[in-house]
Amino acid sequence: MKVRLTYSPGVVEKPVLAEVVLKTRLPINILEAKVNAQKGELVVSIPVTGKKLEDVLRMFEKAGVKVQKFTRILHIDYDTCTSCGACISPCPTKALRFGLDWTLEFDEEKCVACRTCVAACPVKAITVL
Repeated sequence: MKVRLTYSPGVVEKPVLAEVVLKTRLPINILEAKVNAQKGELVVSIPVTGKKLEDVLRMFEKAGVKVQKFTRILHIDYDTCTSCGACISPCPTKALRFGLDWTLEFDEEKCVACRTCVAACPVKAITVL
């Protein structure tokens, strides 16, 4: 499950992610990070589901970190999309590609919601949810 973790100023300097990793022994992968002295925002991949996932998310919330699940990350308006490919090459994780019929394909598992494709799309057919 991909999750956005938002750290407030009072929490940003605490090792919350490290503590959760140590307590759960889960290999939580950081996909994207924007951190400064005032706030932090991480997109992470947590490799569990069900009750175990909910327990991990509760640990973050209990430590003062805001948690946002990504159920769907990206929306492509295929009526507007011209399959020009402008979004494909700047995508850092290769989540976008051409299909066999040269239409745009999206792999949700690879996406880290960096919004690079949104900025690259000349017809504004891509939005981050």
